[in-house]
Amino acid sequence: MFIETKKRSILKTLSWRILATATTITLVYIFIGDTSIALSVGGIEVFLKMFIYFFHERGWDKIKFGRREINPAVIWLTGYAKSGKKSIGLELQKLLLKKGYKTEFLDGHSIRELFPQTGFDEKAINRHIERVGYLAKKLEEQGIFVIASFISPYKVSRDAVRRLCNNYHEIHVNTPIEICEQRDDTGVYEKARRGEIEHFPGINSPYQAPETPELTIDISNTAPKTAAKQIFNTIANTI
Repeated sequence: MFIETKKRSILKTLSWRILATATTITLVYIFIGDTSIALSVGGIEVFLKMFIYFFHERGWDKIKFGRREINPAVIWLTGYAKSGKKSIGLELQKLLLKKGYKTEFLDGHSIRELFPQTGFDEKAINRHIERVGYLAKKLEEQGIFVIASFISPYKVSRDAVRRLCNNYHEIHVNTPIEICEQRDDTGVYEKARRGEIEHFPGINSPYQAPETPELTIDISNTAPKTAAKQIFNTIANTI
């Protein structure tokens, strides 16, 4: 990946202007055969085009046609472990990036690495989710679309995130827990049922399903790519 530096952009601009002026001087000389006239025309062209360009840009700055302000969104995916939140989130990220939107994907596992001391009881989880919500808010303020994939089992912390963010959309990935267990390739459900994992939503800890989410999806009968399109269609009129 390469980054265009300001120095490179300035140099490209100057080289293009010099090349364009040199072309004008050459063409005038070819047709007229007078060096002094050719140089004079080239000089006039430089200043005249700079003058015209300045007012041209100022004029277009005042014209709203073809220009639309983007209102970024926070898309919060909540549901049981292994419900398909991450798969949907990654497909949604691809879709948003393809449409030219700046996008950040926040996943429960990767964020946990930033806060390794965070516990799993109700109080700790709510504090953790609110902390992630604040991060999502700051990214949203910078014009970035945020896709957050978290079990986030408690209504109080999800509502807190909603209040924090300007354009919040709660997506309930409502895959039945039986399907989630079938999809589990890490054995966490089995460990939870044996009591080896405490505070596991849906097994030995509550999961408070959203009462009025913006969208409900069951990945057992909806492909992640299809779900991502459904989410985009849901938020499209708010961005």
